[in-house]
Amino acid sequence: MKIIERYITRELLIPFTVIIVILAGLYASFISGRFLAGAVTESLGVMAMLKLVLLKTVISLDVLMQLALYVAIVVGLGRLHRDQEINVLRSAGVSDRRIIYAVLMVAIPIGIIIGLLSIFVRPWAYQENFVLNAQAEAELNTDRFQAGRFYGSEGSGRVIYIQSKDNSDKQMKNVFHYVNKGDSSEIIVAKEAGQQQFQFGQRSQIHLLDGFVYRYMHSTTKDTVAQFDKLVYFTDKGNERGYARKAATSLFLAGSDQPRDIAELQWRLSRPIGTILLALIAISFTRASPRQDKGEMHLFAAAMVFALYYILSGLAQTWVEQGTVGSLPGVWWLYALMLIAALGLLSSSPQQRMLLRR
Repeated sequence: MKIIERYITRELLIPFTVIIVILAGLYASFISGRFLAGAVTESLGVMAMLKLVLLKTVISLDVLMQLALYVAIVVGLGRLHRDQEINVLRSAGVSDRRIIYAVLMVAIPIGIIIGLLSIFVRPWAYQENFVLNAQAEAELNTDRFQAGRFYGSEGSGRVIYIQSKDNSDKQMKNVFHYVNKGDSSEIIVAKEAGQQQFQFGQRSQIHLLDGFVYRYMHSTTKDTVAQFDKLVYFTDKGNERGYARKAATSLFLAGSDQPRDIAELQWRLSRPIGTILLALIAISFTRASPRQDKGEMHLFAAAMVFALYYILSGLAQTWVEQGTVGSLPGVWWLYALMLIAALGLLSSSPQQRMLLRR
């Protein structure tokens, strides 16, 4: 790598690193605040909540990195233009092609990382995130119950008591469970119980051992008593299809012919392409005059372009999901337009026309 390219890449990587750290920190703080307000720590504990925050941040990293790179190029190259360094480089015989090449040396590796995050890491993070969310939201998540205390829920009319728990908090002794079902009341007592590990794609459940089920009818006298050696109690509903699609592997989505799966796969595959095209578009917004008012207009225009891209990418995915647009052109029409726009913007000024002539 020549000294000019090395200098430009350094001017881009430094603001990119600072911006991505700030964005990730702000997002993690925002998510932590929401979880604390929702009392998630009471359901999962501090360590599990921190893991949930980390997973949420990982899920958002592809978008945050894309934004950070776009801003880094606008800010980094914009500073070089304002300080007349680009003009000095041009007067020394450095072509615009070398400047664009230096930008691509940063954008392509970052685009590849974003692609890996989107295709492989993000689905895994969604799966782990769903499992932890299911634990937090499950009303009968016994991990949050302390031994020797009654827990009640006015919404469901449920009362739970656990006499003792082992050190892992998974095995319980002498469990009492009461629930009012409207037309009847049900009481379950068991000598032992165990909360099963949450698994993606399965309903959460509690295994009760050696106990009785008492069911009292409110309107009739047909009360029943049943003894059991083992009873599996399902505590919540199954997983939502939307979560399953986001957590599905890219290989699974590639073999599906469902519009929603196709849209999800194309969205993942388009992340690195969108990153590189955004980097090329960002270059055109760095040719600001030293006058501050024009520089501010360039920044405003750059912000509007990124906002438009973000809206259109979501719209393109929705159209494929709903069948409005087929798998071809799918979401790719947006990136074809971005390529045309990038080439047009890069050749729109006298300084950039040499790119097409060389």
